[in-house]
Amino acid sequence: MKPPQTAVARVEKLRKQIREHDYRYYVLAQPAVSDAEYDRLMRELNELEKKYPELVTPDSPTQRVGGEPTKEFPTVSHAVPMLSLSNALNEEEARDFDRRVRSFLKSDPFRYVCELKFDGVAVSLRYRNGLFVLGATRGDGAVGDEITGNLRTIRSIPLRLHTNQREHLDVEIRGEVFMEKKDFERLNKERARSEEKLFANPRNATAGTLKLQDPRIVAKRPLRFTAYYLRGESPEFTSHFENLKMMRGMGVPVNEHVRLCRTIDEVIECWGGWSDLREDLPYEIDGVVVKVDSIRQQSLLGAIAKSPRWAIAFKFTARKAESLLKDIRVQVGRVGTATPVADLEPVFLGGTTVSRATLHNSDYIESLDIRVGDTVVVEKGGDVIPKVSGVIKGKRPSGSRPFRMPAKCPECGSKLFRPEGEANYFCENHSCPAQVKGRIEHYASRGAMDIEGLGEAVVEQLVAEGFVKDYSDLYSLKDRKERLATLEHWGEKSVQNLLEAIEKSKRQPFHRLVYAIGIRHVGAGVAQLLRDHLQSLEELGTAGIEDLQRIEGIGPEIAESVTRFFSEKRNIDVLTRLKRAGVQTAERARRGKSPLSGKTFVLTGSLKRYTRDEAKQLIEEQGGKVGSSVSRKTDFVVVGEEAGSKLEKAKRLGVRTLDENQFVKLLDKE
Repeated sequence: MKPPQTAVARVEKLRKQIREHDYRYYVLAQPAVSDAEYDRLMRELNELEKKYPELVTPDSPTQRVGGEPTKEFPTVSHAVPMLSLSNALNEEEARDFDRRVRSFLKSDPFRYVCELKFDGVAVSLRYRNGLFVLGATRGDGAVGDEITGNLRTIRSIPLRLHTNQREHLDVEIRGEVFMEKKDFERLNKERARSEEKLFANPRNATAGTLKLQDPRIVAKRPLRFTAYYLRGESPEFTSHFENLKMMRGMGVPVNEHVRLCRTIDEVIECWGGWSDLREDLPYEIDGVVVKVDSIRQQSLLGAIAKSPRWAIAFKFTARKAESLLKDIRVQVGRVGTATPVADLEPVFLGGTTVSRATLHNSDYIESLDIRVGDTVVVEKGGDVIPKVSGVIKGKRPSGSRPFRMPAKCPECGSKLFRPEGEANYFCENHSCPAQVKGRIEHYASRGAMDIEGLGEAVVEQLVAEGFVKDYSDLYSLKDRKERLATLEHWGEKSVQNLLEAIEKSKRQPFHRLVYAIGIRHVGAGVAQLLRDHLQSLEELGTAGIEDLQRIEGIGPEIAESVTRFFSEKRNIDVLTRLKRAGVQTAERARRGKSPLSGKTFVLTGSLKRYTRDEAKQLIEEQGGKVGSSVSRKTDFVVVGEEAGSKLEKAKRLGVRTLDENQFVKLLDKE
């Protein structure tokens, strides 16, 4: 059925409104609507596109996440190499750069443009007729990885250049993908709760995210984009400073802190100012980039080796401070990891007062010979999490002794042990109070079962009072409602709110439960991978190491950890109590017999009526399974537009294929 003109007009209006709101939020930093109103517009657009799939276009705001995970990124050759910048580490080296520019340009007058040097990952975006068609990493400068699908998930990257601005142009926009400090801190806290390895700094987190093969996971990471260069054939592109303003007009985010300088003295003044103010920024910078403004002069100056002669990175000095190491304490996490932490004399560093810093493990302490009483170097560098990076041994007091890990857990007194080949020590006592509290806090955290009101202080009180010994006990708290209300800082209303939040958690999606139960090495992303192949705790618990390793993205360490978790009786007992309490322990309730029951489907290509997740959900609701690869055990391959190698493999193996209409008819039989 042809969509009515009213629907066509409404879809176009919604897209225009959403693009305008994206422009105001990401480019102007002047949001005009609340998050709730923005979400309402997106929902309405999504519903209309579902109803009239022929109206869907690649640049629609609803199409940011699509396509299936890839095994490897194809490579892309840069039309013009993405060169790396030479560094100036002090004023003298900056003046040397200025002398070289003056010598080359002789009497030709020139100006400099100073921009903040983001500590992120450089990428290239290509637009054809105003539409974003390809994105790539810098790579080795000549060739990079094509990561268009990942970059499309970043909301600050426009899929279409701003409506009223040069959408006919074919241009390349270069810029930096980065994370803001607060977003990075939140991400690392979530990883710490799941005992996943922490990212060292926002740049590492950004780089690691862009390397992920699944855009759906990338979309959940807080990435942002800022542009720093525009390349194209237009005769208007004569001034870099004007090009930056032009990109902003196109709806592309450009950092506001850009300065046009006429002398190297002004450049040095700009650099010095930002060296002092960098801590006030919401993102990490590590210097100021200085560029000759004229595009013609840039071309004349050219490049030497892998660096342009017309630009330089004027770097800041590293952020470090000295502090007295008062003590080394050992903290115990939810899976028993015993981690040494430095207790420091408070010192102001990187915009915050630091009194504690990570020491990683005993090997790290031994390698630096860190001792209590030492004057140590505390560093942030790009790290949000402070670390001790060195010792000033000339200030070491006499009689100091090397640090040794304690033999017993500081929380419960149980023996600490160190598995062969690992750097960490562990507490063997599963009932250790620190582990009990850590497991419950993790279970209730936002990325897991999201039990509002069950924070660290409340968990500590509930454990101390003997109300809970593990997270399954949370669902028995309703039987102690009156006693809870008598606790300090509690009342009937607060107890009722907590009980309602606990009851609500029973309906959380299955993958959240897999993450919440605290299997070592199973973070939120791994939990989704497991959910895609094993849709209940029973299936997950009976899967062997080899079964798990067949899942792309699951290695031997994770597989062994999962099987070990389900081999322990105490874990099975807790999970059994969760099921009895009514927690959803499977992907979703199975319906009666349907044509899809017990069948395995593989999806390839793009469907018009459904997103991949929607099609997957429909199959699973009717008792089918969705696989990631085609094999002789596959019953159907659903083929959409631009189907890939899975279609060819299905033909080779004789697996039945369904086009979208046939797939819909099969669904309609139910």
